[in-house]
Amino acid sequence: MFDYENKLNENLFNVIKDISNPIILELGVQSGISTKKFLKICDQNDGRLYSVDIEDCSGVANNYKWRFIQSRDDNFDYIRSIIPNKIDVLFIDTLHEAKHVENIFFYYYNLIKKDGYVFIDDISHLPYLKNKKKTDFYCAINNQETFNKILEIYSSNYTNFSLNFSFQSSGLAIIKKKTDDKLNLPIKIKSSKFFFKNILRKIWHKIKKK
Repeated sequence: MFDYENKLNENLFNVIKDISNPIILELGVQSGISTKKFLKICDQNDGRLYSVDIEDCSGVANNYKWRFIQSRDDNFDYIRSIIPNKIDVLFIDTLHEAKHVENIFFYYYNLIKKDGYVFIDDISHLPYLKNKKKTDFYCAINNQETFNKILEIYSSNYTNFSLNFSFQSSGLAIIKKKTDDKLNLPIKIKSSKFFFKNILRKIWHKIKKK
């Protein structure tokens, strides 16, 4: 939990702490660690926070700057009927499956203001590789697939937004919107390790070692 808080403090809250009158959409509440931090920024900068979770997390905080919405994060029409038309910050921390993250990102990205931010939690499979229980396979494979999907989206949209990663804890994608242009569809990234030139390169290295 300590690493998780440090990750958010250094790579999320430190990035958005100076935004004036921020409108923040948080997808995923759980224990409310991120919710309370977002509310602190809203109190300091006169912002508003809208949090979505399928579970009833309404008791996490009591603040007039906060609106809790009990719903799936892909109940788009319902959520849009409550939140403002434009937002400054989007935090995605719900279902960590690549296709779901892609759908959520593409829909809500249109609401992000230029120079606004999207943060996607749980993009690193590294913490689940060694000395973990077999049930952690779900986290490992989904985080890795999500990471790859984000790269595919970025590969066709590098002029539309900037992308950075933190690999603290379970990882975080940090996206800053650069233009109001419509997003292009993801491009499947082909690995160059299977290219014929790379096969020849490996053969050459083996010959040199002999």
